[in-house]
Amino acid sequence: MRIGRVYDPVESGCYRVLADRIWPRGLRKDDPRTGRWWPALAPSNDLRRWYGHEPDRFEEFASRYRAELESGEGAQALTDLRALAADGEVMLVTATKDLDHSHLAVLVEVVQE
Repeated sequence: MRIGRVYDPVESGCYRVLADRIWPRGLRKDDPRTGRWWPALAPSNDLRRWYGHEPDRFEEFASRYRAELESGEGAQALTDLRALAADGEVMLVTATKDLDHSHLAVLVEVVQE
């Protein structure tokens, strides 16, 4: 499983999953770079706003996000994502610029655990 930006070119042989709650700016709904839009994999709006992509909050953000993925719609989405990843190469994409401090970095770790 890999991560990337939704604005990056599409790579063949890789199923793309857009894991954001908010639709990326400048992209049409039928843009092939988005792949499958799966907002249930993204952090809640409250957690996303609290984090604000501030790297000094990343550890706490990761802990809270992991907790969200353990229950509700996040837990079911995580189960479904694991099944999808077992069937082939998946690339999680987001509009976020800092991938190392994004929810995708956490999500990949959780899926691979």
